[in-house]
Amino acid sequence: MKVLLVGSGGREHALAWALAKSPLLTKLYCAPGNAGIAQVAECVPIQATDFPALVSFARDTRIDFVVIGADPQLVGGLWDVFEAAGIRALGPSKAAAVLEGSKGFVKDLCIQADIPTATYKRFTAPKAAKAYAESLGFPVVIKADGLAAGKGVIIASGKSESDQAIDFMFEGGFGESGHAIVVEEFMEGEEASFFALSDGINVVPLAGAQDHKRVGDGDTGPNTGGMGAYSPAPVLTARLEQIAMDKFIRPTVAAMAARGMSYMGVLYLGLMITKTGPKLVEYNCRFGDPECQVLMPRLKSDLLAALVAARDGKLQPLDWRDDVALTVVMASKGYPGAYEKGHAIIGLDEAEKLPGVTLFHAGTARRGTEIAAVGGRVLDVTAIGQDVAEARARAYAAVEKIHWQGAFFRKDIGWRALKG
Repeated sequence: MKVLLVGSGGREHALAWALAKSPLLTKLYCAPGNAGIAQVAECVPIQATDFPALVSFARDTRIDFVVIGADPQLVGGLWDVFEAAGIRALGPSKAAAVLEGSKGFVKDLCIQADIPTATYKRFTAPKAAKAYAESLGFPVVIKADGLAAGKGVIIASGKSESDQAIDFMFEGGFGESGHAIVVEEFMEGEEASFFALSDGINVVPLAGAQDHKRVGDGDTGPNTGGMGAYSPAPVLTARLEQIAMDKFIRPTVAAMAARGMSYMGVLYLGLMITKTGPKLVEYNCRFGDPECQVLMPRLKSDLLAALVAARDGKLQPLDWRDDVALTVVMASKGYPGAYEKGHAIIGLDEAEKLPGVTLFHAGTARRGTEIAAVGGRVLDVTAIGQDVAEARARAYAAVEKIHWQGAFFRKDIGWRALKG
């Protein structure tokens, strides 16, 4: 099969790395890709937002299957565009991607399908939102309704901070995504991610992971797209994974089908494990980032075969390694705000030679003979081991060999799993 992967981040490098292993694959292209993806795929200079150019390339190259990595393209309807052109692709459709495109839609669906989640209300004006936030008590959670690159959630500790967050969103702080917001109660507990694959009717579990969303050690500072992850997550016991499937994912897929919005593709379930049981934090309509970077090294099954089976309604269970995978995100100074670009990265070859280590590139570009840091999140330094401690030690040993001006990383990835 000729396969086109759409995207350019660390998630897409992990997907490309896994797809490249498939015996079904004859040629892998990635648009636009990055310096790391270029090691396993032919990168083509087409932006992921240029839908007509992507379809034209796929037609001209006779692509057999398309994997769409990121949420903006899925929410924007890229799957529909490919399918309308007669090119098979992994979904979901634009209609079904509302599960990520609107947090308010998801909250309403939870009520209708009896899926546990935080108490909430939706707002399109600030005054009522501020009053409701105060009525819930603090801390309180303020969410932009639409996509905000993983940063559209603010946890406000008091009234002043809450009012500022609400004003910030309605004044365009997160662009179009903040024209409507959700205000919800703060849930105490441990957060984890669980992934499943759906063909629109049937669902198979993938695996769980735990992300580290805050920029600083000890889960401090602003939310980011994710500063590290590990899989499996000890908090997601076998019983909780079964609950995730039975009380969250299967009812959601059934509810979407009943609405005529059949959900096909990867479903990412964000859970808060509270004292009263698991509750839904969010749904995403694709593999997580950086969770994908710890799922792919654990996957024993053929990724391409599994994704094609989901598209064709022939889902089969997947096999996973028992080993633990852990990834440390190396980022550029200033991230998640304005960050520095263009500094040369040294030490990549030495790091990748270490046992159990794989480097997934997120924000890199080749500049002559050098690899340069051009993104906020630049590298996902991933390692596999028999347990969290071994995977973590290997990952940080690799991190210590990599340098560029302004590089930083969290030093405590995996801390929840090791705190006992």
